[in-house]
Amino acid sequence: MATRHLQDYKGERMMADEEDDHDHDVTPQGFGIQRQNSDVNVKYQRYPYCIVWTPIPLISWLIPVIGHTGIATADGVIHDFAGSNFVSVDDFAFGDPHKYVQLEPEMDASTWDSCIKKADDKYADEAHNLITNNCHSHVANVLNHARYKGKTDWNMVSVWLLTVTQSKYVNIKYCLRTYLAFLLLLAFYFIFLK
Repeated sequence: MATRHLQDYKGERMMADEEDDHDHDVTPQGFGIQRQNSDVNVKYQRYPYCIVWTPIPLISWLIPVIGHTGIATADGVIHDFAGSNFVSVDDFAFGDPHKYVQLEPEMDASTWDSCIKKADDKYADEAHNLITNNCHSHVANVLNHARYKGKTDWNMVSVWLLTVTQSKYVNIKYCLRTYLAFLLLLAFYFIFLK
């Protein structure tokens, strides 16, 4: 099974965070640590209780509203269905999140994390398909296990709609990077091909 669990990274990630942050009084958000708040920490790539989104090279350049999604645990560790039989943990496919949707689940942290683990275990044994079984399906499966907003009929389209209508960009740089290739292709078309 290709799922990598949080405890596999505990020492490795915590050490990497400590090495990156010698001069700052910032506690790395580790694995299995209960957090008092659910603030996003872009520097450490922690997005507690969030759906995260990033562009997919080539596809998002042509259609900027299509991208890759993942979902984060209570302490912000991103899990994403990154390919057939593979759920990535703390290594978001296609790079840093560009935008996120802050969720408000009505459950404690361990229950939320167990919903993510259930989806991870299921998708670690599934074939990835861009059209019918993809990263959005994995996120929808977590939301269904959590009965998020009282619903159990989350699907790829409803997750996509959340990322389009309720997301916030991490910062202006990521907003620009999301649309830059599309705008350059559009300009090229109108300048040279029209």
